[in-house]
Amino acid sequence: MNSLFVSNPATCYGRPFHRTIRNVKEVRRVSFLALRSPRCAMDLSVGGEDLPYNSVVKFPRMHMRDPYKLLGVTPDVSEEEIRGARNFLLQQYAGHERSVEAIELAYEKIIMKSFRERKKAKMNLKSKLRNKVDESPSFKKLLSSVEVPKIDLILRRLFLFGFMAVWSVMYSAQTGPAFQVFLALLSCIFFLNDKMKDVKRACFTGFGALVVGWVVGATIVPLVPAYIFPPTWSLELLTSFVAYVFLFLACTFLK
Repeated sequence: MNSLFVSNPATCYGRPFHRTIRNVKEVRRVSFLALRSPRCAMDLSVGGEDLPYNSVVKFPRMHMRDPYKLLGVTPDVSEEEIRGARNFLLQQYAGHERSVEAIELAYEKIIMKSFRERKKAKMNLKSKLRNKVDESPSFKKLLSSVEVPKIDLILRRLFLFGFMAVWSVMYSAQTGPAFQVFLALLSCIFFLNDKMKDVKRACFTGFGALVVGWVVGATIVPLVPAYIFPPTWSLELLTSFVAYVFLFLACTFLK
């Protein structure tokens, strides 16, 4: 029996030994296949089916330089239509990275171009309005009737009318600002006559400035919250402040 086993070893040990080696190779191959990861996210299933990497759909117009042709729209379409075309193409070619980048870049170019055109149109509109105002006869007449005196002259007259306002506050509880307003009106007429060399015109301009200032003050002052001012300040006193401002502007900046 021993001689039989020795003389024919392949009969007892050969076939089991080769079968074991083949089984180990199969196990290793199965384990290697099970551990392989997909090459990228595009190797995964798309639409319920497994597509290989080379079968991902590419955007055929991704190399076009014209952003409108790339998105398949015309330059006169609205931004909503451009956005819709961009979203549609992104859904169609979402699996290809370069296609998505080309679509997004074309969309950004169109949006930035539209933004620059709107900004340029606004600037042109402002310049047109400014030119119309500058060329209007009424504006030219207004500019011709206004002058800017020296700083020291402005400060002196500002101090004068400021003194009138302080004087009105000091004696408002007794007599009111009527006397101070009258003196301010006389001062304005004097300064205007010194420039215009016409007493009637100076009186008319000074009285008109007083009336306009008093009407504006009587309209604006009631709209201001009362808690801002001291309780002793009356509506007449606050209105006189506005009148002093108009008298100061008239006698200082009008020709």
